[in-house]
Amino acid sequence: MGDGPGSDANEAILRNAGLRITRQRRIILDILQAAEGHPDAAEIHARAVKVDGRVSLATVYRTMKALEGHGAIQRHAFEGGPARFEQAPADHHDHLIDLDTGEVIEFKSNRIEAIQEEIAKRLGYEIVHHRLELYGRKVKEKVKDRG
Repeated sequence: MGDGPGSDANEAILRNAGLRITRQRRIILDILQAAEGHPDAAEIHARAVKVDGRVSLATVYRTMKALEGHGAIQRHAFEGGPARFEQAPADHHDHLIDLDTGEVIEFKSNRIEAIQEEIAKRLGYEIVHHRLELYGRKVKEKVKDRG
């Protein structure tokens, strides 16, 4: 980690956030870049110490806070769980959170976006930013009654 194709981009992210480029911070960004889903700080830390045992949880928190402050990552405080992180997405998406498993599913819907724009316009507003989080449970198929 730290020398792959995303390494130059990660160095630019750190520079733009006003952070010194350290091996530990590179490792944290590499983990976020490679992550599927939205890891929390403890998950990022657990992965980081496998690469470099000197990465502290405090370093993870400080790095995440600085990167969030500069728009390089997004912090999500989904209901009922720890804050989770993802690199700032190039395109907008929303989230569906499975209440039973905690899985975070990203989705896009042009229809939902259009409805939000329509509502804002009707009320005399322009949307500057929004987040949509849906919370649900997977629907189990009903077994037909054979009686």
